[in-house]
Amino acid sequence: MSGVIDTNLLLYAANRDCPEHPAAQAFLESVRGDPGVWFVTEGIGYEFLRVATHARVFHQPLTAAEALRFWDTLLAWPNVALLSVGDRHWRVLGEVLGRQHAPAGNLFFDLRTAALMREHGLRTIYTADADFHRFKELEIINPLHPAA
Repeated sequence: MSGVIDTNLLLYAANRDCPEHPAAQAFLESVRGDPGVWFVTEGIGYEFLRVATHARVFHQPLTAAEALRFWDTLLAWPNVALLSVGDRHWRVLGEVLGRQHAPAGNLFFDLRTAALMREHGLRTIYTADADFHRFKELEIINPLHPAA
């Protein structure tokens, strides 16, 4: 296994109060023990920090220090790498953007992730976010609802 780990799975794993927590936590434990290389992006990190500390989203949000500690722990795993924007990013973003119908608003979080994946030659994202199905070039795997 290998791929990009999306924000929502990290949020579910960090929030013990949400119903998806056990499945998301089990997924992250499987990632931790997997020999493949897994990826996150800076955007996913900031989105995680923004949502995990937001009192309107979580009944008991994490403090900024707790959220950063969760993120730092993930990045310390030897099989997790941080994808960064390269010299081709804006051109690749334009290509990905050109395939979308009327992109706007929050979709740009996903567009950035899809562009980074394309820029780095990655196709697989592990996510519970159905919006990623808009990107036909990606393989979307929802580890919370594995195919039977």
